[in-house]
Amino acid sequence: MRKLSYLAVLEPTKTGYSVFFPDLPGCISIGTTIQEASDNAKEALELHIYGMEQDNEKLPNPSLLLNPNETEGCIVVNISIYPDLVKHRLDNRKVKTNCTLPAWVKKLAEENSLNYSQLLEASILDCLNIKKER
Repeated sequence: MRKLSYLAVLEPTKTGYSVFFPDLPGCISIGTTIQEASDNAKEALELHIYGMEQDNEKLPNPSLLLNPNETEGCIVVNISIYPDLVKHRLDNRKVKTNCTLPAWVKKLAEENSLNYSQLLEASILDCLNIKKER
């Protein structure tokens, strides 16, 4: 299983910590405690890497050392993620969608206790000849 690790910089603020990843511009987070900042940093890193991979962007090589002048007074932590697990979780999350159908069909479905989500998912997969993995 693929594992990625990047150094995160936790910079003290009046209300806690701001977090940034020097190797990943734009990947930022915050937290009121070191633990919360680290947890939020992991989530930010997961989403950032997921987005980069969705956009077919090249991932930067992680730095092993940071410039001490840029991290003075800060806490540097190593954040590790498993991008393939993140991709599976995000790709398989349930999302809402809106569809339109005649009122009589809706009434009939409700009278028969049909689950719209399951039925729509099954119908789309069937239409595309895709077998659902369990």
